[in-house]
Amino acid sequence: MTIENMRSERSGRDLSSLRGLAGGGVYLPGDEEYDRARTTWALAVDLRPAAVAFPDSAEEVAAVVRAAAAAGLRVAPLGSGHNAHPLGDLADSVLMRLSGMAGIKIDTEARRARVEAGALWSPVVEAAAAHGLAALHGSSPDTGVVGYSLGGGISWYARSLGLAVNSVTAVELVTADGSLLRVDAEHGPELFWAVRGGGGANFGVVTAIEFTLYPIETAYAGMLVWDLRDAHRVLSRWARWATDAPDAVTTSYRHMGYPPIPEIPEPFRGRELVIIDGAVLADDAEAERLLAPLRELGPEIDTFGRVPAASLMRLHMDPEQPTPGGGRSSLLDELPPAAVDRLVEVSGVDSGSSLFMKAELRQLGGALGRSQPGAGAVTRLDGRFQLIAGGIMVGELARQTIADCERVVDAMAPYSRGRQYLNFQEEAVDPSTGYDASSWEALLRIRQAVDPGGLFQANHEIPLG
Repeated sequence: MTIENMRSERSGRDLSSLRGLAGGGVYLPGDEEYDRARTTWALAVDLRPAAVAFPDSAEEVAAVVRAAAAAGLRVAPLGSGHNAHPLGDLADSVLMRLSGMAGIKIDTEARRARVEAGALWSPVVEAAAAHGLAALHGSSPDTGVVGYSLGGGISWYARSLGLAVNSVTAVELVTADGSLLRVDAEHGPELFWAVRGGGGANFGVVTAIEFTLYPIETAYAGMLVWDLRDAHRVLSRWARWATDAPDAVTTSYRHMGYPPIPEIPEPFRGRELVIIDGAVLADDAEAERLLAPLRELGPEIDTFGRVPAASLMRLHMDPEQPTPGGGRSSLLDELPPAAVDRLVEVSGVDSGSSLFMKAELRQLGGALGRSQPGAGAVTRLDGRFQLIAGGIMVGELARQTIADCERVVDAMAPYSRGRQYLNFQEEAVDPSTGYDASSWEALLRIRQAVDPGGLFQANHEIPLG
């Protein structure tokens, strides 16, 4: 490697000081492994950073942060990369890939887990389940624990137990001067408040988090499936049912289109379907009573029953490999009959939609709608439903996907006040829409105090004043 090749192709900066850091796991443009190193879980995102670093410890993270700052570069931390879409231009940034830091420790007595920054949910859920415990994981087995949790985190227990971020008890992070801090309710409480909902990448490189586990061994969970032609009658019933359901119930409603490929299970292959899936934290008799209004609609598939809690991480059938997808989302206040009509019109059987996830509604409310004592910057979600639409973002398909996603979100705009849950927002938006006014002002102030030079680059970045 010549001195000329140790300079960023676009910034012209001398990056030779990065060589040898992170155990040699640093890649620059022109390196043979650079393209592999910069590719994230979200295959549709074409990131081209000044350098990519793969640290294996908090000490290596700190060394890369100091070297990047000395070279005049920013640092963009990334776990799995599920929501890498809004990161933007990385020409003058080091992409910090944290996949090599995947340690997991379960404290059964305290009912607490400590996981490193690159840990994915699947091994964490399995480790906790071995002790009869459950984490507030999401619907994807290979989502990064840290990004999901510090952005909010909607689990299958969310309406009973709240956002996953409210269960975070400590955060370890490297700050702009290369210092490693551990913050919790008693140590650095202001920064601890900010990272819980403000996203760790706005304030440093999070190297580990600790969070509460819950004594949940089983749940009454599964899915109900109808043909998409039944969408109007099913959504009409679910919208009323979901609004009145007790906190023990957490479900989602989807209009899905599956390609005719062997990887798709036979009942779903090549079909357009309505799917309601979720979990009930109650005994079987109570769960069956609660689900009866939906079962009255005669689903062609009904898998609800008593299952191990660990199985819920695959309930939603989210892809478990890197995917060239993307989408749009928004928070909704309500689903009156007119909203049901409109959603079926833009995502139902005659909508002409190209999307594989034509529309999804996550049931909010319950504990998700209540502020929690001692919580962070995002303590609740200001909406009754989370709307999501998604599809393939490759080549010419990307334009059609974006247009169809925006058509769904725009159609439901009359039932939204423009607030966002940023974990599901896969485009650059005004990040202030993810917070109430007082929390946003506090986040601006804390970002200015902790990272006044703007060293860190987040996917939904809190601006400097």
